Amino acid sequence: MSEPLKVNGMVLSAVPFGDYDKRVVLLTKERGKITAFAHGARRQNSMLLAASNPFAFGVFTVYEGRSAYTLVRAEISNYFTEVKENFEAACYGCYFMEVAEYYSRENLDGSAMLNLLYATLRALPKEQPDNELIRCVFEMRAMMLNGEYPYETANDASLQESTRYALAYVLSAPVQKLYSFTLTPEVFAEFRSVQDHFNRLRVDRSFKSLDILKSMM
Repeated sequence: MSEPLKVNGMVLSAVPFGDYDKRVVLLTKERGKITAFAHGARRQNSMLLAASNPFAFGVFTVYEGRSAYTLVRAEISNYFTEVKENFEAACYGCYFMEVAEYYSRENLDGSAMLNLLYATLRALPKEQPDNELIRCVFEMRAMMLNGEYPYETANDASLQESTRYALAYVLSAPVQKLYSFTLTPEVFAEFRSVQDHFNRLRVDRSFKSLDILKSMM
């Protein structure tokens, strides 16, 4: 058996596997997106029962196999309980994790996407900014991290000056200050229209959690 490996990360998704196991997808700083099997995680006395659920963030101890990892231990520092206990926030959070899983790759540095996801989930329970603004900012920044966002959009003269300023800010601000602004309804409408356009243009799949959000709105 290989040596145990400790990775910093978050559980993006988890599904039952076999009678008592779980198959989880982790976004990790060190290895990017990885798939791991948590044996016995669905048993009530398992120390991985809570740690193998979506939103769990911390240090995970895994063993590397030929095609997947085995999760054996977890030290969770944040379960994002405030997000999970609010239905709307939980739907947004699930969508953000779906997007993170969509953009992430195995064996690539996942630190930037992990930091973005963590900061975004922390912003959700707050009264400001609005969750839809958080959605657009997250989508824009995730697209940028994947090298797909057209920077020249921030200089588009057909857009309002405030919209251009907001776009430029999102593309350049430190992640810890990414959700420190709000927009007027008029500016946000244009801001959201720009991001929705690029979603249609560059994202080639649908997301279940986003469909739920749209039905709610």
